[in-house]
Amino acid sequence: MESTTDPPMEATTGPPSLRLPARAARALVLAAVFTCAACGLVYELALVALGSYLVGNSVTQASIVLSVMVFAMGVGSLAAKPLQGRPIAAFAIVEAALALLGGLSVLALYAAFAWLNLYVPALIVVAFLVGALIGAEIPLLMTLLQRIRRQDAGSAVADLFAADYVGALIGGLAFPFFLLPVFGHIKGALLVGVVNAVAGIAVVLWLFRRQIGRAARIALWTGMGAVLLVLSGTYLLADGFEVSARQALYRDPIALSKRTPYQEIIITRRVALSGQPDLRLFLNGDLQFSSVDEYRYHETLVHPALSGARGKVLILGGGDGLALREVLRYKDVRSATLVELDPEMIRLARTYKEIAALNQRAFDDPRVRTITTDAFSWLRGQTGSFDSIIVDMPDPDDVATAKLYSVEFYGLVKRALAPGGRMVVQSGSPYFAPKSFWCIEKTIREAGFATSPYHVDVPSFGDWGYVLAVPGTTRPELKLAPETPDLRFLDSDVLRAATVFGKDLRHRDVDVNTLVHPRLVQYEGGEWHNT
Repeated sequence: MESTTDPPMEATTGPPSLRLPARAARALVLAAVFTCAACGLVYELALVALGSYLVGNSVTQASIVLSVMVFAMGVGSLAAKPLQGRPIAAFAIVEAALALLGGLSVLALYAAFAWLNLYVPALIVVAFLVGALIGAEIPLLMTLLQRIRRQDAGSAVADLFAADYVGALIGGLAFPFFLLPVFGHIKGALLVGVVNAVAGIAVVLWLFRRQIGRAARIALWTGMGAVLLVLSGTYLLADGFEVSARQALYRDPIALSKRTPYQEIIITRRVALSGQPDLRLFLNGDLQFSSVDEYRYHETLVHPALSGARGKVLILGGGDGLALREVLRYKDVRSATLVELDPEMIRLARTYKEIAALNQRAFDDPRVRTITTDAFSWLRGQTGSFDSIIVDMPDPDDVATAKLYSVEFYGLVKRALAPGGRMVVQSGSPYFAPKSFWCIEKTIREAGFATSPYHVDVPSFGDWGYVLAVPGTTRPELKLAPETPDLRFLDSDVLRAATVFGKDLRHRDVDVNTLVHPRLVQYEGGEWHNT
């Protein structure tokens, strides 16, 4: 049985029951504190990042995870008080549970999202349990440190929290710069669980092995071995699980899956009985186009904007090259600049056979210049001007993308427009997300534009809207240029009808979207999550 009495204290050689001198033993326990803190922060960041990928709205995800975990840490600290009489066994059990739960957390939440549609409740439960186990570590580690050599409370707390905070720093940096890009969400969490188990259990059991009975020691080592076996086995099966879970989220077979530092890119492919293929591109789960009807979306986006001056055209977003394809159909376009954040999207648009065929290898045109950077930052440093600007950004379902629909962003676009220039913005669905649509339109007006909102039917998306805008107070005319090439969908009659909104789709009482008040995220989340 484990002794509950304090062992003899020695300043330099350590208690006889320890395998190391006191100074080395304390250093080893503090190293365990450092490692456990790093692992704990990785678990937190993994849950936040997973929610941002799967659900969007990174601020909400971070708020849920951090608030629940911090609360649970307090609960865990209180719950650990009765365990301080048997700190070695208690700490080993806590670390085994934390390594197992933390390591499997991402996989479990992915399964809850893909098959059970219970992501948020599962997230709260997992965040609470992980937080409670993290909170239980500190009181038990403090007791173990005091067993090695008595210190006054202030010095002991200072040593413990110094190791804890430095470990958190390393874990916080390791997650985005190493674990996530190299191993991905699921394997990264499993690997950290293994490290957690080794550092938290093996070090303590090895150091204090003489203070616990043989049967307890065997049981604890066996438990740690079982945890490592489960985590290692799951690691080997993780790729197959991820493929199955990801496929459950999509209607059609997945042809390509790629996670970049910026987003998850999924391409699906299905062939209908007619023999017509349907290639679809998804970014972070949101459909970007279907090869069956993308021409409706892109013709409607591009050609009304190019009915005015179009010598120099700027496309913000649109890394698939489909809007660029429509721009290049005009022979009098002298240059087309495309600004896309993710270089992998540009690479796929150039090299993925079916996408390159859809965009008609637009990126090979000598008039095209591509820039891979954040559009907001690029516009801030931009000194040139453009005759037409096409804003083809993903839907603003989190703060990172909502800034690209803000008053400040449209102010930068306005500054980049040449006199008489026109801007068009893809603005979401006025049917499924009316508040979001009219928020975008009102935000553009707030930036000093006159606007002409319009909408068409794109079968893959449903009713889809756009906003054509020019600086000033005179609304731009929605028309096609005489030089417009032959189009498959759009003509003057369609454009005239596109300006008419049903009574249930007309202007709503909405606020503008700014950097300080990203109201569009709230609108998007409330509307699309209810469809």
